[in-house]
Amino acid sequence: MTVFAVEYVYDAESSETRNATRPAHREWTAELAREGALLASGPYGDGAGALLIFKADDEAALNDILRQDPFAAAGAISGTRTMAWAPVTGLLADHTA
Repeated sequence: MTVFAVEYVYDAESSETRNATRPAHREWTAELAREGALLASGPYGDGAGALLIFKADDEAALNDILRQDPFAAAGAISGTRTMAWAPVTGLLADHTA
């Protein structure tokens, strides 16, 4: 399994769409956390985006997961940046095995 850091970028005009879709998005993230696929997630303080930390077999599997996000289906995400990440210290370091 690989740990991935996924950064969402929100368009300023998407706030209404995000507000309407947020309950479904949060249900989606909660289910992924219960399954162990999502290690952590949350919005940036300035509202311009969010950071999500996933565990997935590979980038193709991660992209399959990301396509299921209600925010993506609603067009609330204007951009993403995905990077394989290797946490070596701290709580998330245990998830790299």
